[in-house]
Amino acid sequence: MSAACAQITHGHPTGYLAAGAFAAIIAHLMTGEALESAVRRAMDLLATYPGHEETTTALRAAVLLAAGGGHSPEAVESLGGAWVAEEALAIGVYSALAEPSVDKALLLSVNHSGDSDSTGSVCGNLLGALHGASVLPAAWLRPLEGRDTIERLAAELA
Repeated sequence: MSAACAQITHGHPTGYLAAGAFAAIIAHLMTGEALESAVRRAMDLLATYPGHEETTTALRAAVLLAAGGGHSPEAVESLGGAWVAEEALAIGVYSALAEPSVDKALLLSVNHSGDSDSTGSVCGNLLGALHGASVLPAAWLRPLEGRDTIERLAAELA
């Protein structure tokens, strides 16, 4: 469904398949699956669609890079600038996999010279589905405008 919706604005297969893969990862996380397993299952699903290669390659690179250690902004940038969908997805996945600390993962996801708001959003969604809001630093949550409404809507959707 996510890939079909993304086709409205992203005609290239990589754009809409990255959206579908992201939704599949989130769906697996919401059932209690571990992140790396959810990513691998999304790659298995991607392989059944024509044109999946760019997204699959980007996700595979993210998983391998996260497993290799030495996490840094330079490592993030080796996955691309996130100006295209598969790179943004890969950077968000890499950051969430690479750093066990939620705040460090989020900071890793945005401290690069590319499209950091997109990568931070991807990483934040993954970590939110995995851990919930309770692991976020209170200092980050206090100033959020409309927080009660956002949390109520999120609970209703879940």
